[in-house]
Amino acid sequence: MTDPTAPRSPDAHHIVTAEHLTKRFGDQTAVDDLSMHVDEGTIFGFIGPSGSGKTTTVRLLTGVQTPSDGSVVVLGREPSAFTEHERAQIGYMPQLSVLFPHLSIMENLRFVASIYGMPWGRRSALKEVLDFVELTDHRRKRLRQASGGMQRRLALAAALVNEPRMLFLDEPTAGIDPVLRRKFWDHFESLRDEGRTLFVTTQYVGEAAYCDQIGVLREGRLLTVDTPEGLRRQAFGGEVIDLIVAERIEQDLITQVTQLDYVVHAQRTRVDGRGMRITVVDADRVIPPLQRWLEERSISVESIDRYRPPFDDVFVKLVESDGPTELSGLSDATDDLA
Repeated sequence: MTDPTAPRSPDAHHIVTAEHLTKRFGDQTAVDDLSMHVDEGTIFGFIGPSGSGKTTTVRLLTGVQTPSDGSVVVLGREPSAFTEHERAQIGYMPQLSVLFPHLSIMENLRFVASIYGMPWGRRSALKEVLDFVELTDHRRKRLRQASGGMQRRLALAAALVNEPRMLFLDEPTAGIDPVLRRKFWDHFESLRDEGRTLFVTTQYVGEAAYCDQIGVLREGRLLTVDTPEGLRRQAFGGEVIDLIVAERIEQDLITQVTQLDYVVHAQRTRVDGRGMRITVVDADRVIPPLQRWLEERSISVESIDRYRPPFDDVFVKLVESDGPTELSGLSDATDDLA
């Protein structure tokens, strides 16, 4: 029998590995046969509607809950067998605050630091993390008097105080304004650039653009894992070109374009019928020959450019391809974060 307390040797680049991970509560399956890995030094976005199993997955990865089936290895060991030293390498920012409203921001941070056994001479470390989340000027404010945004920033500071190698952030931007949300992602990118690994759950589909890898979750099942550009390709079958011409496009032209070797799909767009959206394998390579093809047929081109579909469209396509459903609970944050 395998000793669960013995360190394992997964791929050196994989800081998290889950295989057929399943969690059941009675006859309800919250996480269903989930397999994935997270590369070290990346931001892994875990995106899905409310109730899709994101928080349960985080609890399994951090050892707060044990799986019903399957296995998970984080930092080379099963989370349930973490030593005190290994657990100190993980930072966890939960959805709901677990800090003390009657204490000041600094007192809360000192309390968290003491849990990790940080020495009393840690003033510079605490100041550094408060500076990072822009709370130094508010350090004496009672938490109950702080705004919701300040409370979320303090929760992030508490997750960072022990300088963890791996961060689990559960819906860190939920309920905060777009400006602060953008600042959070700036912080996350800075942490990634320092070599930290971040596992971030969110229901804001626009935040996918800031992740290195994205897992899409629906009803406890992992639909896919890919890069932001890879998700666009999956959803639309390739890269997309937007074409606008001087006169209305007839069906005959759409049929001819569709028959070109380098075209996957084409359809008319725009109310006036002068637009066409064309799916190809490689947009940059295809645009020049496509433009020549149109010019040879005396079709006046007003514009022809690569089109990047917004992530709300990408996620609708991905989830629809897995079966009919509504993306209730998913929010489009693309405009907010632009």
